[in-house]
Amino acid sequence: MTRTPAKLDELDLAILTAMHDYQKAGILELSRRTRVARATVQSRIARMEEAGVIASYDPQVDVTAAGFDVQAFVSLEIAQGALDAVTIDLEAIPGVLEAYATTGSSDVLCRIGADSHSGLQTVLLSIDRSPAVVRSHSVIVLSTVVARRTLPLLRTLTPAGTSKAPAYRSPAR
Repeated sequence: MTRTPAKLDELDLAILTAMHDYQKAGILELSRRTRVARATVQSRIARMEEAGVIASYDPQVDVTAAGFDVQAFVSLEIAQGALDAVTIDLEAIPGVLEAYATTGSSDVLCRIGADSHSGLQTVLLSIDRSPAVVRSHSVIVLSTVVARRTLPLLRTLTPAGTSKAPAYRSPAR
């Protein structure tokens, strides 16, 4: 099912920014930080949850800090029509942190983590045991150049219009 992209306005972006900057803040604190009514913040958050813009409230776990300081990206070439099968196989491997179907010379791109080079080899061998995997190619991560982020991209959106919240005024630019 494809969702229609949400139309975010300046207030939505301000709420998302406040949620990012003050991750433990509740609705009341977010309303203070954005200078709008609590009910407005609550309804905007509910609308963004419904639209899938806010996808989760899971804590962002740093796997390196948790002891899994060896990470790699693995590109997979899979058998024709085997995306469902490889998905099941990859989900069964704890070291596979995420995986995406891609275009180009490979079919799937995975990010994997392990506690050592030996652990990395174990994960790679587990991936290669999948009957759906024809070939794999891996590269080890040396350091993070740009950490996962979303706000810079969201800020490039042309806001859907000005907020209807009477108290909200976008910060001076």
